[in-house]
Amino acid sequence: MVTDNKSQKIPFHQALTKRAVVFFVTLFVLSESSAVSAGNYGLKIVQKLETTQQNNTHAEAAKLTNEGLQLFKQGTAESLTKAREKWQAALILWEKLEDKSWQAFTLVFIGVTYDNLGEKQKALFYYNQALPLHRAEGDRGGEARIVNNIGAVYSALGEPQKALSFFNQALPLYRAVSDKSGEAT
Repeated sequence: MVTDNKSQKIPFHQALTKRAVVFFVTLFVLSESSAVSAGNYGLKIVQKLETTQQNNTHAEAAKLTNEGLQLFKQGTAESLTKAREKWQAALILWEKLEDKSWQAFTLVFIGVTYDNLGEKQKALFYYNQALPLHRAEGDRGGEARIVNNIGAVYSALGEPQKALSFFNQALPLYRAVSDKSGEAT
């Protein structure tokens, strides 16, 4: 039981119903009289949630990428495998965020790891996925490094003509970005 203003006892559900009606009428009047409607407010909440989720996804992808780099620096077969796993998880998040640049870098990181572990065909697979992304981003320096990496893999596989073809593609790219070290390589 609830007591109203006149000290009468009324059942709780009736009091709740009266309060609910008053609340919804007030909400309706306020939304009609102001520029902010419940629909607009809801849209802003959804946009804020999406931005927060994107920020969280970005932070997690960056964290995984950095953890992979730390593991890669250790240089052991076990740490390289763990680094690759971190980068594969990060790649999924970069793809979700549609961040082509970080997708490309992450694909290269994975390719380098496979290359260092002696899995040359898998390295080529990831380098070849990264190459069009670097091209689409207009990253000629990144493109040069990937083309050079592909050439190095073909050289290690005992295919000198293919290797030379890729090295010849990398050279003008390195020159275009004034990368003397890459050009010398």
